[in-house]
Amino acid sequence: MLKISNLVKDYEVRSENIRVLDHIDLTVEDGEILGITGRSGSGKSTLLRIIRGVEPFQEGTVEIDGEIVTPDSGIEGEKFLKSVTAIHLQRNFGLWNGPAIENIIRKLNYLRTGHEALPQSELMPHSVSNDYDDLFEEAMEYLKLVGLEHKALHSTNLLSGGEKQRLIMARQLAAKPRVLLLDEPVTMTGPDTKQEVLDVIKNLKDKLNIPIIVVSHLPEIHAYLADRLIFLENGKIAAEGKPSWVLKNFLKDMKPREELTEPENKEICIKVRDISKRYSIIRMGEVLNIKNFSLDVYKGEILAFIGSSGAGKTTIMKLMEGLVKPKSGTVEYLCNGEWVDVIEYSKKRMELRRIMSIMNQEFSMSVNSTVRDQIRFRLSIKKKGAIEYARNKATEMGLSDETLDTVYRLPDMPEEEKTTALQELNLNDSIYSELFPVVPVTDVDTYAKPVFEALDLPMEVLDKTPYQISGGEHVRAFIALSLSTSPEYLMLDEPFGDLDPVTLRDVTNSLKRINERFGTTIVLVSHHMDFVREVAHRAILIENGAILMDGNTDEVCQELTNRSNAPYLEHGLEYLVEGSPGID
Repeated sequence: MLKISNLVKDYEVRSENIRVLDHIDLTVEDGEILGITGRSGSGKSTLLRIIRGVEPFQEGTVEIDGEIVTPDSGIEGEKFLKSVTAIHLQRNFGLWNGPAIENIIRKLNYLRTGHEALPQSELMPHSVSNDYDDLFEEAMEYLKLVGLEHKALHSTNLLSGGEKQRLIMARQLAAKPRVLLLDEPVTMTGPDTKQEVLDVIKNLKDKLNIPIIVVSHLPEIHAYLADRLIFLENGKIAAEGKPSWVLKNFLKDMKPREELTEPENKEICIKVRDISKRYSIIRMGEVLNIKNFSLDVYKGEILAFIGSSGAGKTTIMKLMEGLVKPKSGTVEYLCNGEWVDVIEYSKKRMELRRIMSIMNQEFSMSVNSTVRDQIRFRLSIKKKGAIEYARNKATEMGLSDETLDTVYRLPDMPEEEKTTALQELNLNDSIYSELFPVVPVTDVDTYAKPVFEALDLPMEVLDKTPYQISGGEHVRAFIALSLSTSPEYLMLDEPFGDLDPVTLRDVTNSLKRINERFGTTIVLVSHHMDFVREVAHRAILIENGAILMDGNTDEVCQELTNRSNAPYLEHGLEYLVEGSPGID
């Protein structure tokens, strides 16, 4: 049994004391699944990290099977909590390279020996010299629990995001925890993978008979999975009880959905022609084979890619963005009245990238800079005239136009990839201030105002850091950052998976307003069917790197739902809000 009593957690941010958890009391029985939901930033993940033993707290107690940890328990208390709990963190893809099963073998070996090296007979004591085969067999059982036994010998770097999440869960189970903590365990996966993982969790409830806590923003997850649900608000438990009742109260403040305006014409603005890309595993055959993929995108439309985890959606998006090079084929964008290939270098490609913005799954804003400073940087590299200025500076510095082209594309990549690429060029972040013009601080207001209005963001957010704004404001601020230079093309690869439904409705309405007011063409990838149904003019169902269905959003989403055999979807927003009885 897990018991939390009078728990208080404060953060100090820029000399300001912020109370995240305010005298929390809760109990989770053995064999019970407790769901926790709430708005972005309500303290859900912080609570799980405290139970896990990786986050200190100011007041209260955490009790597991009669053993009590207080704020004064120190290192011993942390060690105890870490030894009896396992946690699956959202967006956590930290895995060893190599065959998937060896991630489990390493974990099992750690539990025996204290390190995660693979058992090597010549290096290990005689008593464990033949352990590899035994550990392989035991590890396979954990892979079966999460439905990954068929991927046991596949390399982890070629697993889909959903498969990586299941592999990480299997690693956690290998620790034989007395409390299992799951933080958004299925947010970034397709309906079929969600269903598999949810059913795994249900089975674990019976097989392990331990307290299980599931944090999720998705109402349908709690309605399907939880025995009991808690709604956190302003650091307190605002509601507790039957999931359907708590969810109806949680969703009652959701804003009405705004209408989606249809584009005026069907002018093609992106032409994808016969692109091919194959990922394979030595001795294991093909994993993903995109072959002769072709697609037209129309100016001013919002187009969504949907499909199961590992279907190839993100790879196709990266091919379209020119961040991954195909084996063959072309991706051309309409840029100033001319067709420009985003894949191959040309003098015109930088101008195309100037009118593109990209938000990927790993999007983040610098925590130490204000929103104004970050928009100012974006303006310096993407405002009109910036490229001509940079070309002159590059000539003075002895940089080739091809190198400048590479440097120019890096800010649209995840931070880690950007840093690595700069290092390979023997450059660092200072290259941007050397190459691009300084933008006056006051210019930011001029560019930001129309975008902030469309996103329903107060202008005061400009002078705040990400720490000082809510989760929903953070996402909309990043959208504002992406839109600050009025791009013609906005590419979104599942950046909104962490948002609660109320905040997501705000963001969805904002994207519709951006699309209507600025005519922005938006291409997005999402696993969230409610979001896609609301925001997209057209949806494309991807399977094994090919287009399975292209057309009306509702019809395409329904086809994926039918193919996914995912009963949890029966508990979605439509059931909980639009088709549900009144709130008691």
